[in-house]
Amino acid sequence: MKELVVISGKGGTGKTSITASFAALARDAVVADCDVDAADLHLLLSPEIRERREFKCGVEAVIRAADCTSCGKCEKFCRFDAIRKTVEGEEKALFVVDALSCEGCGVCARFCPAGAIDLVERSGGEWFISECRFGPMIHAQLGIGGENSGKLVSIVRDAARELAVKSGRRLVIVDGPPGIGCPVIASVAGADVVLAATEPTLSGEHDVERALSLARRFGAILMVCVNKWDLNPELTGRIEHAARAAGAEVVGRIGYDRTVTEAQIAGKCVVEHSDGPAARDIRTLWENVLRRLD
Repeated sequence: MKELVVISGKGGTGKTSITASFAALARDAVVADCDVDAADLHLLLSPEIRERREFKCGVEAVIRAADCTSCGKCEKFCRFDAIRKTVEGEEKALFVVDALSCEGCGVCARFCPAGAIDLVERSGGEWFISECRFGPMIHAQLGIGGENSGKLVSIVRDAARELAVKSGRRLVIVDGPPGIGCPVIASVAGADVVLAATEPTLSGEHDVERALSLARRFGAILMVCVNKWDLNPELTGRIEHAARAAGAEVVGRIGYDRTVTEAQIAGKCVVEHSDGPAARDIRTLWENVLRRLD
């Protein structure tokens, strides 16, 4: 079983459109959306959720009002201003925890003389086992203000690999997050092939160099494709030269094509929406990637 991860140094380079088309061309792959902070692969693949799992990450403080003596030490020691006094009761003041401000450090629970504060697991979002028109799909949604997105990415990847083994599928295609942060590290660690999608802009040139520098540390086969290359052929050539110097293979170019936007509006992959220039370029790109996967 092989794993292909599509990443980009920045958002908006066409990474998800490429991943969705790869899923359509592969037909027998497990697809995973690891861009959990801003998941959007489901907009093109329209998965039907079969199983829904809660994602737990970290802890938060909860004050048991019945046991609280209203001493105020929790409010005094909290360095994140997450505990505040509410209305005064007839016998004692009430203290509550602002879940969005609480960092789960545990200081309030440590110094509460009445032991009236519990540290409970925090719900950080959900992850899903679904079925789309091209096969199984694992995806997730990080909760609002949620943390530990790298941990959620690892859960999604592990579930995708497990599902691939159980169903006898030979390939996992991962839509990775943009950038070079923790979620990207969690996406590329242990992958067989990493494809970096970029565009011929100065920011695209800079960010793909950073993405390749990160991915190289994990020993995967590195590939690069330039989306909308014909908008700046000179810069495209410069990006491709730098990619080869960094040890990556240049496996394709995708020309600018308005049908890509039309496909997105229709909620379809580029290769199933039309046989235009971009669709043909993506098919060629897939064939080049597939040769290395085999």
